[in-house]
Amino acid sequence: MDIQLSDRFSFGRLIRFTLPSILMMVFTSIYGVVDGFFVSNFVGKTPFAAVNFIYPFLMVVGALGFMFGTGGGALIAKTMGEGNEEKAQQQFSLFVYTTVVCGTVIALLGIAFIRPVAAFLGAEGQMLDDSVLYGRILLLSLPMLMLQYEFQSFFVIAERPQLGLAVTIAAGVANMVLDALLTAVIPLGLVGAAIATTVSQLLGGVIPLVYFGRPNPSRLHLCKTNIDRTALRKACTNGSSELMSNLSMSVVSMLYNVQLLKYAGENGIAAYGTLMYVNLIFLAIFIGYSVGSAPVISYHYGAGNHAELQSLRKKSMAIILVSSAIMFMLAELLAKPLSTIFVGYDQALCDLTVRGFLIYSFSFLFAGVAIFGSSFFTALNDGLTSALISFLRTLLFQVAAVLIFPLLWEVDGIWISIVAAEVMAVLVTMLFMTIKKKQYHY
Repeated sequence: MDIQLSDRFSFGRLIRFTLPSILMMVFTSIYGVVDGFFVSNFVGKTPFAAVNFIYPFLMVVGALGFMFGTGGGALIAKTMGEGNEEKAQQQFSLFVYTTVVCGTVIALLGIAFIRPVAAFLGAEGQMLDDSVLYGRILLLSLPMLMLQYEFQSFFVIAERPQLGLAVTIAAGVANMVLDALLTAVIPLGLVGAAIATTVSQLLGGVIPLVYFGRPNPSRLHLCKTNIDRTALRKACTNGSSELMSNLSMSVVSMLYNVQLLKYAGENGIAAYGTLMYVNLIFLAIFIGYSVGSAPVISYHYGAGNHAELQSLRKKSMAIILVSSAIMFMLAELLAKPLSTIFVGYDQALCDLTVRGFLIYSFSFLFAGVAIFGSSFFTALNDGLTSALISFLRTLLFQVAAVLIFPLLWEVDGIWISIVAAEVMAVLVTMLFMTIKKKQYHY
């Protein structure tokens, strides 16, 4: 039975509806993980460090897709909840077309400036050359990557999350197969890994574009639209938290790389890369749940269903807390096996990665609450509160911690800093949840 945005959601129904979005985000995160595995094991430690070094920059330039997907998606779902389907179609089309244009411009600028950016961040020699090579190839598919991020939200609003999952799985499988073929079988090295990811991103963006551009049975389709500055402004304002979150995480990752290069050298960056792969997948579960539940929250907020809104908040927090505990236990148990898979060929590097893992994993106990909290306010079209939570969590708290803690505990201080930042973010999130309860009737 199809689940609709207007339904009443039990725990089971909520999990079933959000599961495709969770899996979509996990598969999207696997792109970088698969590249990292094959580059590390078949190309070498320096190219592996280069991939981890430049990847945050690529996420910075691709963050606009998250903004239009979440901010625009919340506006579309709210408009649907208010009963204006035609306007919702026009808003959807406007956001897709705007993303394509912006993505193309940003990709061209990224290709032009990636070398000075990488050099400014501290890359030099072979690592600089590898970072630029890998980054420029991936920038070719940037508009489609941005669309892929955007369509993850739009498939949910269209009440076709399973189709979105199928597209993401197809793109992910293509990435894995091509990575193996172009690095392990045909030794194209870093270029092969970059081509594999580029092709998978093209698939992830083009297939949904074709689907929504043709007649389809979903609630969304591309149509003629006008430049609605009010809608664009609301989408940008409302999605600013997700934009801020992705920009901040990428900037902070660059800062982590700078600190690790200072305290642990190239091994530190390689160790951090392994941690980030697991972090990407685990946080993708929280982000995927938030993406999947946001249209439901927006719809019921637009329809004025306060009782259902309150129920969704309570059920979501329970799901997030249980998931957090499970992720922490898994991270602690899998620290050594996962480190061995990626960097087992270098004992010193492996030991550094395992120690970082055991400390870093405590962050999974807290990250989900702030991620959902920020998304929750985005769904309520309160972009300011959402952006403030994201800004504090992903930028201010982490920057302060990663600059101060290494002075006290050196490399261990870098791993501890993320845990401290997540704890502070939870406190801020719960404060806003309490203050805003009467305003939004949840």
